[in-house]
Amino acid sequence: MSKKRILAIGFWLSSVAVLAQTSDIWRQDSLQEVVVTGTGTRHLLKDAPVQTEVISQKMLQQYGGKSLEDILAGLTASFAFSEGDMGSQMQMNGLGNNYILVLIDGKRIHGDVGGENDLSLIDPHNIEKIEIVKGAQSALYGSDAMAGVINIITKKHTEKGVYADNSTRYGTHNDLRQHNTVALTFGKFSSQTNFQLQRNDGWQNTAEEFAEGMVLTDSKNKTVNKFRNWQLAERLTFQPTSALQLYAEGTYYKKNILRPRNGRHPSCDVYTYDLRYNNASASVGGKWYLGARGKEQGARGERDVVSLDVDWNKHAYYYDYTAKHYDYVLLQGEEYGDQNGEWFSVAMLPGQSKLQSDQQRLMGQLKGIFYLPYGHTLNAGAEYRYDYLKAPERTETGTAYDWTAALYVQDELNPLRWLNITAGLRLVENGNFGLRLTPKVSTMLSAGDFRFRLGWSQGFKAPTVKELHYRYLHLMGSSTFFNIGNIDLDPQTSNYYSANVEYRGRKLTAAVTGYVNKLDRMIALVNVPIGEIPAGVTTAYLGDGSSNVQARMYKNMDDARTSGIDVTLSYKLMKELTLNAAYSYLDTEAHLYDEKKDQTNTVIIDGTAHHKWSASAMYSHTFTPCYKLGVSLSTRGSSKRYYENNGDGKAFQIWRINTSHDLGKAGRMLAYRVELGVDNIFDYVDRTMHPYHLGNNTSGTTVYGTFTIKFNYGKNVKNNIYSPKHNSNNDED
Repeated sequence: MSKKRILAIGFWLSSVAVLAQTSDIWRQDSLQEVVVTGTGTRHLLKDAPVQTEVISQKMLQQYGGKSLEDILAGLTASFAFSEGDMGSQMQMNGLGNNYILVLIDGKRIHGDVGGENDLSLIDPHNIEKIEIVKGAQSALYGSDAMAGVINIITKKHTEKGVYADNSTRYGTHNDLRQHNTVALTFGKFSSQTNFQLQRNDGWQNTAEEFAEGMVLTDSKNKTVNKFRNWQLAERLTFQPTSALQLYAEGTYYKKNILRPRNGRHPSCDVYTYDLRYNNASASVGGKWYLGARGKEQGARGERDVVSLDVDWNKHAYYYDYTAKHYDYVLLQGEEYGDQNGEWFSVAMLPGQSKLQSDQQRLMGQLKGIFYLPYGHTLNAGAEYRYDYLKAPERTETGTAYDWTAALYVQDELNPLRWLNITAGLRLVENGNFGLRLTPKVSTMLSAGDFRFRLGWSQGFKAPTVKELHYRYLHLMGSSTFFNIGNIDLDPQTSNYYSANVEYRGRKLTAAVTGYVNKLDRMIALVNVPIGEIPAGVTTAYLGDGSSNVQARMYKNMDDARTSGIDVTLSYKLMKELTLNAAYSYLDTEAHLYDEKKDQTNTVIIDGTAHHKWSASAMYSHTFTPCYKLGVSLSTRGSSKRYYENNGDGKAFQIWRINTSHDLGKAGRMLAYRVELGVDNIFDYVDRTMHPYHLGNNTSGTTVYGTFTIKFNYGKNVKNNIYSPKHNSNNDED
């Protein structure tokens, strides 16, 4: 069946389902959901000018996911993950980590090693909701958002008094997830402290590995290695007046990856070092609300606001040696005759550590939102970002840096009650590549419960510091991949087109989105002959005795395209039972000119799966004032994923069930919750040998249980009774 016919059938089926439900009688909670990510201003979800997908608090509680990867893969169909030691290789509608902007309360997450993001930085128990905007549709966000934006909105306990909770989850493979919160609010001051701990013994799906030119049957390599991490976060807020809010916050995060040490094959399953990651961050800022409260706010009841945020982030990556290891040290300087210096063998002993990379980022943002006459909402801002990389043995000179400055302006115009036009411009100056201007425009027409949206936006992305300068050896079985930065890279540009039809009725919500994302000079790791590697670099890196080396260099594709259709459905079968489904069709294509053969090659972008889907049935019922039951049965799956190297990932389908039990009478200071669940009910396991790609790395059927206790002594407490809720301040103005 042709691609056009698949798209046409998808639109037709969804339209039929929508029109069949116009007489339904129950209205969904999502009609009143407020979102901020698409425009930076508050809108009811049904009226958001930019199409936004929301994973609500109710869905998060009923699904019971253990990690952000688990949640996104299980509750949407647009994401694919390949989890590894360094983090998650994430893909959204065909584009990977470097094109996906992950925000926590509107701020960029920091942490990238080998092109991966460590999403365990995000504590799932502390998530209030998740907002997803696809494509570079907003002028507010810069180069990291060509594929889209994921905004993690966290819980904020601001009710006066004391709030505390403890959640402990334990499951198969000694999987432990611990979360604690303590929040205090007195007068104009508030403090919230969060702690999380995660650990897992790892697992091995197969002992087969292709290495040393043969298939080994007794490899000790694990599918997922043993790990442990913990994070401590603190947020202080001060509100001296009703018009001014100030804050300061910081985090410290540490993660250890413990790898096999007792294998028989030195080239593949015996490791002489573990991996360690140290992260830290600090932020200060505030908001100043202009104008008065009450009727003087204007017809739309909003206040102008100006905000300032300054953030510093650090992500450091180390080798912790567990056995004697001969490493190669690069001594640099003019006396060695070239920028690569000379390499010397050095013995590293157990207990010693060596820094591999230290990435730091300093960022400042000033922005304002102004509600103007004649239906205009103006959003304007300025940003400055400085990126610094220290990698003594993985860059030409040991360090590298880059900076980017940006100005943006965006106007939301409502000339008619049923029409919204949002247009914006973003002016970017990069330290290496100069000035670029990118426009964005979208429009929304409202007709009863229907919304029709069209969008077009341009994107600009300068090469990252790592893509320009970073180089490292990556062992995969019997092969060594030499990944090389390229200082001759050009910036990437994109044009994103989307069309969306959405219906939000009393029982049914349905949305169909078609999109095309055209990228010019897309950057990717591409196989290149050894002869194309700069001579000095080749000598230095191949001087350590490596054999069977395959070179991969960051290069600009001539062009690339991703296109597809996303369909989401939510049907409230009865007051207590909701059915959800999502389907994503994706097609990708990239062209690369081969100078040696004088021809253009067409390739599929790595990690692409043409079909992905998810579905769930979520039921909840309050039996007595002291007991509420929740049950979620869900499934997710994917067709085959395509890769240029090391084979394709297999298709899979996985089912899970989660039950929640809320105990205790509502209105008391203490509340209890128990969750029990089974993941991968039908015991699916991909036993593809190392180091080839897996469709999914699940270990088979796993079971888990979670116990949560909450304590709240707030301003509403009277005679030991209170309103048992937290106040989530999700105002992302």
